[in-house]
Amino acid sequence: MALIAAGRPRLDGRGWVNLRTLVAIRWLAVIGQAATLLFVHVSLEYPLPLVTALLVVGASAAVNVVATLQRPVQTRLTDRDVAAYLAFDVFQLAGLLFLTGGLDNPFAVLILAPVTVSATILSRPTTIGLCFFTLFAIAVLAVFRWPLPWPAPGLELPSTYRFGVAAALMLATVFIAAYTWQVTAEARRLTDALAATQIALAREQQLSAVGALAAAAAHELGSPLGTIAVVARELARDLPDGPWRDDLALLESQVARCREILAELAQRPERTAPFDGIPLSLLVELAAAPHRPPHIAFEIAREGAGDATEPLVPERPELRHGLGNLLQNAFQFADSEVHATVGWNGAQTWIVVRDDGPGFRPEVLARIGEPYVSGRERPGGSMGLGIFIAETLLARTGGEMAVENAADGGAEVTIRWHRDRLEGQEQPRA
Repeated sequence: MALIAAGRPRLDGRGWVNLRTLVAIRWLAVIGQAATLLFVHVSLEYPLPLVTALLVVGASAAVNVVATLQRPVQTRLTDRDVAAYLAFDVFQLAGLLFLTGGLDNPFAVLILAPVTVSATILSRPTTIGLCFFTLFAIAVLAVFRWPLPWPAPGLELPSTYRFGVAAALMLATVFIAAYTWQVTAEARRLTDALAATQIALAREQQLSAVGALAAAAAHELGSPLGTIAVVARELARDLPDGPWRDDLALLESQVARCREILAELAQRPERTAPFDGIPLSLLVELAAAPHRPPHIAFEIAREGAGDATEPLVPERPELRHGLGNLLQNAFQFADSEVHATVGWNGAQTWIVVRDDGPGFRPEVLARIGEPYVSGRERPGGSMGLGIFIAETLLARTGGEMAVENAADGGAEVTIRWHRDRLEGQEQPRA
């Protein structure tokens, strides 16, 4: 998780876009610009400065050719490289608009495109810099331009309208950049958080696989070790006194030690077979064990309704890791105790985790469950992913989670399942 930073649009110094994408978009722009110029000049018979305008379009094509020759098209570009390409696009489009009427040209709205792309794939400082460059280009075009050669009797738009268009484009530049960057940043944070969840789940699955391997080893090695022990005892009985007897005694003691170790591995609760069920309260206890600090009291209460028995649940990694994250969060912020209640009836099962800490601030409570939200009244370096990961993993088991502040203080988390879903052997959802 330490490698996942909120809102960063780069991985290992590289951006989210490769050269092929920018080159392809620019070729489309070159073709569209050239076709529009030729259509307006030839079909509509506007006497444009065609040669100069086509040279400006050709400059964009030349940049594409040079970029393709300099490096492979599959290269992932850095933030600075992409910013340079997009700044050139703003400059090239501003030059083309200068030759074709400035802001009087209906195609002036296209100057927003590079900023939109930047807000989607680049960092905030780079996008802000490109915004300022675009605003400067719009301001220049509002004052300096080569007028469009309107047909007789001609058309001269009032300066008030032209500056209104400039103001509208400037506001659109800022709004689109800010809105697009914010939405994209949220999507990036969600993607990073889901990646962290998958990493945590994969780690838990690896631990489960190691446990299954240990259980299999304990079972398979038991018989050979028993045979070795029997043979060692028979040899010790038949051989005369001498140094051999001491060696056989040592061998027998080490075999006994190996069998004790394997017996411990086989008896540990986390080494149960994949289709065995364990009491839900025991699963809560196992999930809490790695995170429980010595100065925090921890109590588990069992509340069953009617004749229903405590649910026996498969020890799936999602359950154990999700509950572990919630309990770790409770232990971290508790003052002196954490209380877990495991309840059930014939139709439902629930777990309530309550701590005596400061609880959540109201503004944070409204966003609980979103990635990178951390707002307890305690200092710390939390990334705000614990509850998000827990909710995501427990949702894969059919659980519904609710977080609130308890009436008498502290935070309270409730997870509910349909009992048949929780006790079933369904595979995790993808």
